[in-house]
Amino acid sequence: MTDILTAIIAFAGTLVGSLGGILAANRLTVYRIEQLEQKVSKHNNLVERMFLVESSTKSAHHRIDELREEIK
Repeated sequence: MTDILTAIIAFAGTLVGSLGGILAANRLTVYRIEQLEQKVSKHNNLVERMFLVESSTKSAHHRIDELREEIK
């Protein structure tokens, strides 16, 4: 009877330890995914802003070229 009780206690400890490890790993994975999502969001925002800057620069260059032609 003692052997069976020891085996049940060992099984319960193993089960609790395994579930605890799985939950901890899952929390870490979710945290890291959230961090990556934030970085991707910042990167996408930067890409959008750079597109607007490039468009503005392009129109400014066209206007400068027009002014140069008017001066000549």
